[in-house]
Order: sequence, then structure tokens, then C-alpha cells
Amino acid sequence: MSHVLSLLVEDKPGLLTRVAGLFARRGFNIESLAVGASEIPGLSRITVVVDVEELPLEQVTKQLNKLINVIKIVELDPAQSVTREHLLIKVRVDNTTRSQVLEAVSLFRANIVDVAPDALVIETTGDSGKTQALLRILEPFGIKELAQSGLLAIGRGGKSITERVFKN
Repeated sequence: MSHVLSLLVEDKPGLLTRVAGLFARRGFNIESLAVGASEIPGLSRITVVVDVEELPLEQVTKQLNKLINVIKIVELDPAQSVTREHLLIKVRVDNTTRSQVLEAVSLFRANIVDVAPDALVIETTGDSGKTQALLRILEPFGIKELAQSGLLAIGRGGKSITERVFKN
């Protein structure tokens, strides 16, 4: 079962390696990993997606909490969170297929970010269902290259992962 963890951590060198190492030592494959600045200077947010059973995940979470630079860990409920991926897709086109690709891009509300005589670079964001559906539509044209971000996730509503840690 996939689990989405949101970690609030101090922005320190080597911390990402230690976090990933805890999963690796348990033999867990990280399906997705995204790291970036948070709303608090000096703190970063790590979003990790792992496919594990509940009990082993609890053990890893306890070990993560022991790392001095980890401030807070929250497992995000898919029904109570917003998730997005970001993709750049380079698709092969020619004079006969260009209009079909442009139609698909429009249908998925994606953007063309680079045009060449033999290829288009498409940018899209959305939940995994949307991004995977666009990839299936574009695959017959020939995907030359693909760059995909890790899953980004944030809880719905007014509550924040940081508000219980720091008084805003």
C-alpha cells in the first residue's frame, strides 16, 4: 500500500541521505521523493511516497523522528490532501502528427514550452491519474524524453504541518 509522508526538516547537508538511508536499510523502495523550501526560513519539506505495510512504516517513522534535524512527520490521507506531479515530455512530431499532439495538449490543459521541427516539449501538472493519461495519449507519437518531479502533497483545509510546531 502506498503511503505519502510529509517531513518538516532543518535544511542541513546530508539529511536527505540519512532519511533515504533509513528506508533503504529496511529494503523499502522510495517511489517518489520531492524536497524543497518550506514557508519557514531554514526548514525544508520532504515528500516521500513509499509502498509498504503499516507496521514496518511505523518503525521507520519512529526512527526518522529520532533524527535530530527532523522536526515533524505527517502521513497524508489521500482524501484529505492535494497531490500534484510536474512533467516535461519531449514528443516526436512531424507535419502530419503535430496537430494531433497539439489537440491532446489542449485537451489536458498542458502547455507547449519548446517547439522544434521534429519535436515538441510539453509541460503538465496534475494528479497522477491525469499525468499518466496524458502519457498514454502521447505514447503512440513517440516520447523521446521524459522528466518527472516527485509527488508534491499538502493537506487540505486551514491547518498546517508547521502550526503545531511553531506559533505563527
